[in-house]
Amino acid sequence: MTLAITGATGQLGRLALSAIAARGGQAIALARNPAKATGAGAGTARAFDYTDPATFSALSGVSVLVLISSNDFNDRVGQHIRVIDAARAAGVGRVIYTSLLGADRSAMLLAADHKATEAHLLASGLDYTLLRNGWYIENQTGSLGGALAAGGLIGAAGAGRFSAAARADYAEAIAVTALGAGHGGKTYELAGDTGYTLADMAAEVSRQTGRDIPYNDMPFDTYKGVLQSFGLPEGFAAMLADSDVQAGKGALEDNSKTLSRLIGRPTTPMADVVKDALLALGANANRA
Repeated sequence: MTLAITGATGQLGRLALSAIAARGGQAIALARNPAKATGAGAGTARAFDYTDPATFSALSGVSVLVLISSNDFNDRVGQHIRVIDAARAAGVGRVIYTSLLGADRSAMLLAADHKATEAHLLASGLDYTLLRNGWYIENQTGSLGGALAAGGLIGAAGAGRFSAAARADYAEAIAVTALGAGHGGKTYELAGDTGYTLADMAAEVSRQTGRDIPYNDMPFDTYKGVLQSFGLPEGFAAMLADSDVQAGKGALEDNSKTLSRLIGRPTTPMADVVKDALLALGANANRA
């Protein structure tokens, strides 16, 4: 089996390569700049760009392709469709696609691109595995520096629960389904074992730093405006704010524990990811 992974120099891609290596596998690293794809698990590196069909020859000889969803929201579906079509033309046997929790039924703005990509993949005739990833805890801890500076976490999720997991947990699911048998034609709804609210995260940050860091909930428009004031484009700010609002309605909660069963261990607790983020900021008071 010849395995390849797109977005190999991205945050999820690098972790997936490491997870594949930890399980005794190796993958071709597909990246815009193959010189940067030299980490653990990368066998060879090939130039590959979602937006440049001239690079799709890199799929030659690949039997299993991990298609990590593009982070370009201008033509995300178009990019995915072209890659899937190129995979079929190249004779790829199976495509593993990183989708979104409940993509086929979610009201999240973020779900539309994933739903369309899934539909095209299923219609392509290729064997497939859909990894419907829930929220990454790092999506929230990535902004802790600003939250500490401002003295509080902000969002629009209300009391909604996030069944989030660490990015490394989802990367391990990629490794399991890429290297193991029996995952063809399967759809996995993946999420963390234990859900939490943003108020819970704020309480954990407070505990670990020894500071009072509250969670300040905002209406959609207010939160969107704050995100725009940070320099985010309006469309992206709206998508993030909508994700919080939909999480408040249960869109990112899942209690199936499918992810932990798939990877054979409990998912990473939110407190551990908070601790790592605070340590990286030099803000942890070693109270954890």
